[in-house]
Amino acid sequence: MYRIGVLPGDGIGPEVTTAAVSVLRAAAARADLALDLRPLPVGLDAHTRLGTTLPDETVAALAECDGWILGPVTTHAYTGPDMPNPSGALRKGFDLYANVRPARSIPGVPALYDGVDLVVLRENTEGFYADRNLLDGNGELRPDADTVISVRVVTRRACERLARAGFALARERRRKVTLVHKANVLRRGDGLFLEACRAVAADYPDVAVDDYHVDAFAMHLVMRPRDFDVIVTTNMFGDILSDEAAGLVGGLGLAPGLNAGDRTAMAQAVHGSAPDIAGRGRANPVALILSTAMLCEWLGGRHGDAAASDAGRAIRGAVDAALAAGTVRTPDLGGTAGTEALANAVVASLAAAG
Repeated sequence: MYRIGVLPGDGIGPEVTTAAVSVLRAAAARADLALDLRPLPVGLDAHTRLGTTLPDETVAALAECDGWILGPVTTHAYTGPDMPNPSGALRKGFDLYANVRPARSIPGVPALYDGVDLVVLRENTEGFYADRNLLDGNGELRPDADTVISVRVVTRRACERLARAGFALARERRRKVTLVHKANVLRRGDGLFLEACRAVAADYPDVAVDDYHVDAFAMHLVMRPRDFDVIVTTNMFGDILSDEAAGLVGGLGLAPGLNAGDRTAMAQAVHGSAPDIAGRGRANPVALILSTAMLCEWLGGRHGDAAASDAGRAIRGAVDAALAAGTVRTPDLGGTAGTEALANAVVASLAAAG
């Protein structure tokens, strides 16, 4: 029995989270996987009812979970100390240091490229992201009203453990790692990142490794995305490049993510909360559905549980089948179907697969 927290989030979050949970329940039943799904308050609704976007009781409950699902949150609307960013706080607080963001062409889905299958592995706990890089306060300083100094934190430990996760992942895929940095300008911070990653690479002689400056890599990613396998990079660079990669294969509606640590993991789509279409039933739920598949496979790998791994693979296969059929697509994919209809199509594909 896996205890899974369910945090609906803001905007389209409740809609896509409901869809993802419906698919997860169907896959779990098919794989004979026992789940205890626990809804927990978070985001703007939690702030209205409980006075904070991340209640203490939610954090305490997550500490007892094997993993959880976080819907998108409207962080740009958060102001003040009672409105922490749940995404950043949970990544930092639970040491979910590896943000795994695949970009994969799905047959039959309109995209700029076919045959893309890569993963951006992004450091998740430090870097330029001010809400998770210092113990007290954040990394943005204001010496006067018209000046901001942003401090970035880079540690050897964080770089090495991210690199090990990347090389281990590459061994399960096509055995190629690309390190992305800006060590020619950010000589100390990105220099340390590159040095630490190269040291880890020595322990994986069976995995090919190369590296690029981030600006050059952004161009190569657009021009020849099929050439890349696992991309290991720092927090902000990974955030940007994973969105770029999603744009090559059909958009953010198809872009899943997993925030993984050594003990637990959080499924979280790459996209935001899209408040402009919230409540209209038009959002594409595929990104969060695929994120839950990643969580299942992570649980299967950590616990040696074939049922969890099978559930994750079944969800991916059902998504591919539902989208390849071409009859049920949300507006971002050129169709007219709603969130629930697409989720139902994925559930039907699960059933058809036996």
